[in-house]
Amino acid sequence: MKVTNVNLDERIHVLKSTSTFMSVIKEIAESGMQEEAFYVLDVGDIVRKHQIWKEKLPRVHPFYAVKCNDSLPVLEVLAAIGVGFDCASKNEINKVLDLGVDTDRIIFANPAKPSSHIRHAESVGVRLMTVDNESELYKIKRIFPSAKIVLRIRCDSELAQCQLGMKFGCDPVYDAPTLLRLAKVLDLDVIGISFHVGSGCQDPPVYNRAIAHSRTLFDLATDIGFKPYLLDLGGGYPGDRGTSIDVFADVINDSLDQYFPSDDVHVIAEPGRFYVASAFTLATCIHSKRVVRANVNDPDKVTHHMYYINDGVYGSFNCLLYDHQHVTPIPLRPGSGKLVPSSIWGPTCDGLDQVVDNVMLHEMELGDWIIFENMGAYTLPVASPFNGFPIPKVHVVADESMWYVNFYDNMFERNNFTSIFLKI
Repeated sequence: MKVTNVNLDERIHVLKSTSTFMSVIKEIAESGMQEEAFYVLDVGDIVRKHQIWKEKLPRVHPFYAVKCNDSLPVLEVLAAIGVGFDCASKNEINKVLDLGVDTDRIIFANPAKPSSHIRHAESVGVRLMTVDNESELYKIKRIFPSAKIVLRIRCDSELAQCQLGMKFGCDPVYDAPTLLRLAKVLDLDVIGISFHVGSGCQDPPVYNRAIAHSRTLFDLATDIGFKPYLLDLGGGYPGDRGTSIDVFADVINDSLDQYFPSDDVHVIAEPGRFYVASAFTLATCIHSKRVVRANVNDPDKVTHHMYYINDGVYGSFNCLLYDHQHVTPIPLRPGSGKLVPSSIWGPTCDGLDQVVDNVMLHEMELGDWIIFENMGAYTLPVASPFNGFPIPKVHVVADESMWYVNFYDNMFERNNFTSIFLKI
């Protein structure tokens, strides 16, 4: 990749065999024309994640959670390779529809929807939507009575980055049967059951409990007079570099074989961070530095270095506040000598704008770059230009090897994927 003008509206750069996404980061950072923080998005990482998903969870069709990262290149790639989409608002629905995605590849997976958003879903033909309370059933009956309803139950993981059960999901034993009967009285069409164990789940066996509850409710729905055919496993799947969904897949596949052995039930899930967390790497530059010395009795002894970078918790690192993330700083230039206790701070005037509290680093200087991996999930969608600092630009790259990955269900997906590169 030749860096000529960092202000160019770049699309996808196909890397030569001698290049990597890290070499792209170094070339941009060392070009002398880059002062702001920036991302490099490795499209190949997303494509490989999709291959892993299809190999490990062959019965489960992914509906990507748009809220996790709604960057246009991400949505374009996922749309092209046939992934469905979990949308939470009319704006997210519109973003996906603008890419030419069919409405049957969208689930309106927000159990508490504004009336105007339900009306919009009806107007564009998005019929599949989740519900977890009586009020929502009455609302849908009034606004969109022909909607296809998925009842969302609560089954919380004890270990998750973000718990969701305190806000969404009805009790599968006490509330769900009542809601199914009410839906029947209202002449609504309940076509399935969904759950979400929590974002960033670290408790794979919870999927077995949730699928077991879903089986019970499928049977009850059938007895009441519905014809359920959709099971939505929600999200929670890890996506950082070095993580694996193997244990999750083992639990889910075994549970599906036990409780839903027939192929007449369509199984979907709502992965977010799995697809994008490791695909984004953030590069930040040190623009200021403060040396903290011991005390008046030993004024020459340095006890701490404070580094100020050009992105912070009001920008990409909002994930520290909202997603309970832990980030690891990686100096772009290898250091040497003694390691010094250090902290890393964002660029704003807010004292809460701290990225890393305490880390041992070799001494760095103004203009040095610090890299942060696994920055694709719940970062850019929430970033703001607070204090006038810009949201980092995304440089999109793809390695040639992805062209030899054979996971497409049909030639239409392959042609769609190829067409993205024609926009370069």
